[in-house]
Amino acid sequence: MIKTVLFDLDGTLLNTIDDLADAGNWVCAQNGWPTFTVEQFKLMVGNGIPKLVERFSPADARTPAQLAATLAQFTARYDAHKEDKTAPYPGIPALLDALKAEGIQCAVFSNKADALCGGIIAHYFGTERFDAVRGNRPGVPTKPDPTGLYALMTELGADPAATLFVGDSDVDILTGHNAQLPAMGALWGFRGRAELTAAGADALAEVPEDILRYVQEQSQNHRLSRWLE
Repeated sequence: MIKTVLFDLDGTLLNTIDDLADAGNWVCAQNGWPTFTVEQFKLMVGNGIPKLVERFSPADARTPAQLAATLAQFTARYDAHKEDKTAPYPGIPALLDALKAEGIQCAVFSNKADALCGGIIAHYFGTERFDAVRGNRPGVPTKPDPTGLYALMTELGADPAATLFVGDSDVDILTGHNAQLPAMGALWGFRGRAELTAAGADALAEVPEDILRYVQEQSQNHRLSRWLE
């Protein structure tokens, strides 16, 4: 029986790829580096902004000092333009409202910098739909390491046996499994069916409503098993 659903942010709740790509390509152009397509950026994201910056930086611009400077450049540009093209995926607000109506607590666990996550979630979803919003914090390993996820579940009082993790990449599936949680793949995100299946997703959602159906089915199965005991 699912009582808590933990969501990845980019590619799961919000389609952020155009703003991420625009900021990345702006930095590349400013530095005289090659730029990339949106499809290429979809393969670069997922492991946090420092890793994204490293991936779009040329090999000869990856000293610690250079990466730190590029990270600051990207962060400033992205923060100023992170809501230009970003939007919730269709069906996500309705899903969150339906889960809340079912008594399910929802939270966000992202590799995006923690300082960015709260504001962007509040802007698109308000402050009532999520019980907690957590991004990457200094000193805490990024996904798929489960350290931050354990801390979030402790904060929420979430029972691992009644918690579902939802995301759009292999990193998300591995994160859920590393925390001993079932992990559901969002097919509308940045990576797609092949990657999610190869990562061992426990279930796949074609549309957000599939997440609600999965939660409801788990509840029905739980009630049936208790009735049969």
